Amino acid sequence: MTLQQLKYAIEIAACGSMNEAAKRLFISQPSLSNAIKELESELGIVIFDRTNRGISVSPEGAEFLGYARQIMEQTELIENRYHGVKLKPLQFSISTQHYAFAVDAFVKLLKQKDIAEYHFSLRETRTYEIIEDVKTLHSDIGILYINDLNAKVMNKIFSENNLKFTPLFNSNPHVFIGGSHPLSNKNMVTIQELAPFPYITFAQGDNNSLHFAEEMLNVSATVKRIQVSDRATLANLLIGANGYTIGTGIVVNDLNGVQLKAIPVECSQIFTVGWIANKDIKLSKIAHRYIDLLNYVVSANYLDLNHCLL
Repeated sequence: MTLQQLKYAIEIAACGSMNEAAKRLFISQPSLSNAIKELESELGIVIFDRTNRGISVSPEGAEFLGYARQIMEQTELIENRYHGVKLKPLQFSISTQHYAFAVDAFVKLLKQKDIAEYHFSLRETRTYEIIEDVKTLHSDIGILYINDLNAKVMNKIFSENNLKFTPLFNSNPHVFIGGSHPLSNKNMVTIQELAPFPYITFAQGDNNSLHFAEEMLNVSATVKRIQVSDRATLANLLIGANGYTIGTGIVVNDLNGVQLKAIPVECSQIFTVGWIANKDIKLSKIAHRYIDLLNYVVSANYLDLNHCLL
């Protein structure tokens, strides 16, 4: 086993493609494939599962890559200490449902003075793809929610994919509407009151089941539905079309603008927003710092603590 082989394996996992990794490493695809096969043969494990659809990290591979990253990080520290090699930029990737507080914490991370060089990724995407991103190590953490309706299925998926869910906060569902919406002066709204207005949801693609829905309530009675794929479009429709969506209740004025309001929905359901990560991968210091900022943003600034259990 060589450091070069470890580097190869880490790059393949990051790219999710043997061909793309070969291009980035400036070697031929057959040479890269042979190097990984030799490594797998030496260790007696399968690092990458190969199918007609491409490659994915195996459960054994995820554990191995966790160790490999630690070795490469220590190698870089030694090189920097004794050879004056410049440290590589910090790398960190997040996949999340469409939460403004996740973006706000990300912005606060970027503003920290000791982070001068970085290669970061923030991906607001579908629930299924968040799970896939973390499973395949394309993202360090994923941010999503579970509740009584989807918890059984989601926890099964987490277990099957070697993922751990860590809660951030619990809350009741809130409706997001524009500041001039006819219901904007209410202290609480009912599902019946929302029925005449367009219900705006995030499209989940081929995995469009209730278990993966980003909205915390199934508002089946509404006859006006609009699906969108990004947060900016949703915000415009909330304001311009008197639409509504269901979410956490956290409004970040710097990002959402002051034209949006969050009002509790009259119901007994509680949901838990949290983050997932691979059980076998030791999170980096930058990942822990981002998680600390998530907790700060949620608890100190935007969420009524009477509805939040941290």
